[in-house]
Amino acid sequence: MLRFPLIDWLVLAWFVLCWVGYTYFAQHKSAEMPSLVVSMRIYRREWFKHVLGRDNRIADIAALNSLLTGATFFASTSLLILGGLCAMLGTTDRVIDVAADLPFARQESGLVWLVKIILLIAVFVNAFFKFTWSIRQYNFCVVLIGAAPQAEQAVEHEDFVGAITSVASFAAENFNHGLRAFYFALAALTWFVHPWLFVAASTLVVYVLYRREFHSKALYALTRPSTINQSLHLPEEVLEKLRSHSKE
Repeated sequence: MLRFPLIDWLVLAWFVLCWVGYTYFAQHKSAEMPSLVVSMRIYRREWFKHVLGRDNRIADIAALNSLLTGATFFASTSLLILGGLCAMLGTTDRVIDVAADLPFARQESGLVWLVKIILLIAVFVNAFFKFTWSIRQYNFCVVLIGAAPQAEQAVEHEDFVGAITSVASFAAENFNHGLRAFYFALAALTWFVHPWLFVAASTLVVYVLYRREFHSKALYALTRPSTINQSLHLPEEVLEKLRSHSKE
């Protein structure tokens, strides 16, 4: 009877903990300190406030279409990768023979390899659903811009601005989750080489994601005092938090 080694159970659990744990952590940490997600939501709100005051909104539609193109590309890529992984399910023995020549590779049963391939399939299925949901929400934004009332003062339509900002932010967050799946897929690939390398790669992905979300140069550029000003109409406590973060 084929058995699944304990070390592989442990590294698989660590991978899931890293992915799910970081997702939970990032959502709650964004409520306590500036992040790319929160910063971009602020700028999106300003963008859509200006949309209401423009007669010609072609440039705004074009900007959304460029975002759609990126999500569509990654959704298509996910499907192609899934096709290749499904094909591998029928040639597991041949894949094992090829991998046996890799340095540091272990001799493993077909069951272990099957689980590894299924894990990658699950990761890219998740990515595909995230990207396609992002595409749909960006399409909603296009419709909302077309339906946006024209007004000199956006304050007259705060509810509408809030709605389109939320939909655009949801689309961006789903796109972000799809990209995150690609990052963790790279970590999962290292499991084919060695379990401990898989642990190290999963940990490294969490570190990279954290640095980019909460301590990247892009975030500092978005939150520096010369960028943030009262024209954004933010509460003073939010402005002060962003300013203090930019000085760290």
